Amino acid sequence: MSTNQSQKPLTTTVNSLGHIEIGGCDTVELAKKYGTPLYVLDKATVESACSEYKTAFGRYAKIRPMYASKALCTIATAKLIAKMGFGFDVVSGGELYTVYKAGVNMSEVIFNGNNKSYDELSLAVELNTGRISVDNFSELEMLNKIAVAQNKQVKIHLRIAPGIECHTHEYIQTGRIDSKFGFDLSQIDRAITYILGKYRNLELVGLHTHVGSQIFDNKIYVDEIEILYKEMARIREKFVLCLGEINIGGGLGVKYTEADNPPSIKEFADTIMTALVNASEKYNIRLPFVYIEPGRSIVSPAGVTLYTIGSQKQIPEGKKYIAIDGGMADNPRPAMYEAEYFAEIANKSASIENLQTVTIAGKFCESGDILIKNIQLPNPEKGDILCVFNTGAYNFSMASNYNRVQKPAMVLVNNSQSDIIVYRETLDDLISRDVILDGLE
Repeated sequence: MSTNQSQKPLTTTVNSLGHIEIGGCDTVELAKKYGTPLYVLDKATVESACSEYKTAFGRYAKIRPMYASKALCTIATAKLIAKMGFGFDVVSGGELYTVYKAGVNMSEVIFNGNNKSYDELSLAVELNTGRISVDNFSELEMLNKIAVAQNKQVKIHLRIAPGIECHTHEYIQTGRIDSKFGFDLSQIDRAITYILGKYRNLELVGLHTHVGSQIFDNKIYVDEIEILYKEMARIREKFVLCLGEINIGGGLGVKYTEADNPPSIKEFADTIMTALVNASEKYNIRLPFVYIEPGRSIVSPAGVTLYTIGSQKQIPEGKKYIAIDGGMADNPRPAMYEAEYFAEIANKSASIENLQTVTIAGKFCESGDILIKNIQLPNPEKGDILCVFNTGAYNFSMASNYNRVQKPAMVLVNNSQSDIIVYRETLDDLISRDVILDGLE
């Protein structure tokens, strides 16, 4: 089974106490030691996913996996994934700075985003970021001014909107014509004319697309590669410009629930490599250097979130609500995307007695703060530890201080050892940026 097809971290077991263990660590003891909510990341599962990608694409010499940092970006995770031979896709100055401080080789970084600021682009050029994926005409102009000011030549990709709709949630489709991301195909010639003419400090080396996230249909990538090659052939004919790089993005799905059936990493790789060879023959284009940008499939299965169960509410002849000490501030995806999750009670994992159908509610002042609907759990009680699986991606990175709560800690587990990689915020952290104005004291 491929890493992205596992609902749980690969090291998940149940110990003699009936407690869930991950990375050799008892999750109940982790909750006691570090408090809840708590993000837990399994090092072995992250490493396994990275290794699968490297092996799956091993026969295609000119490929570079670039971890999509938006899924989960900390100094520790950046160091871990860089050691596995990955470059990095970043989408903000904060992500850029994080991977820089982690010691990542900046020539192995691509900077994406639809509205990069002057300061962000200046930092990217200053740090000699390997590629900048340009999203629009105003960015082209601004980036060239920055490159001129710093007396540098900047290698760029043009991000295009290929007009492909994938079968995923509307909010995580990024390749449609009606999208905030990328140049429309009808705008490419004008962009290239500018680059070859007045934007002489920019060097166009490739094209970039990204069609969406949590994708289960590999044919999307075949269609995407066809569009990229067709455009490269047209550019070669019109501008006598042979582009040697393409970035096909990421988006491979993971198994959040039993009903999910994502293709394996190997199936994903085989589809892409076959499509590349076929397109190269069809359009008489030398096989390009290819970037891929996996994120969710690297870290999501490796992560769980631990919560402590609190109050309960039984609606007469209706639902039974079980409240936890977290919710939409540490995991906004159910509220945003109607995302579904699977969970178990960490201290009763071996039990199948007295199963109850309950709805897991968060603690925040929103009716939509529901984490999991209609899940069967064994006699959930106050003080039990709930373990929600597959939360390694887009939980920590999208967390907020809504209702003025502190963001959770994160620990990395491996070989029966746990280490803090992000400290829990304190109440003083919450108010540390507040300013008391004169006259308000």
